[in-house]
Amino acid sequence: MSWKNDPDLAQFFDAIMTLDTQTECLRFFEDVCTIKELTDMAKRLEAARMLKTGMNYSEVAEKTGMSTATISRVNKCLKYGDGGYATALDRLEKGRKP
Repeated sequence: MSWKNDPDLAQFFDAIMTLDTQTECLRFFEDVCTIKELTDMAKRLEAARMLKTGMNYSEVAEKTGMSTATISRVNKCLKYGDGGYATALDRLEKGRKP
């Protein structure tokens, strides 16, 4: 079975989509993830934002403390992925939820 057709994953995403506020999101993700996992995900989104604005790997690494290998992975997803970073960043830029 493909992970994209995994009912547990679908349920997880459906649960996320029921959350209305940052406080609800924080409470849910604190239960699901470690603080390190949360901060790592937040840093990846910030790295994607920085790369999208034209910053290079060295600048992103200096500002985030991330490894260039992780930044490279973020960049690969940003450029060649399914558009998840682009969608989220565009919506954040416009100040709206879907």
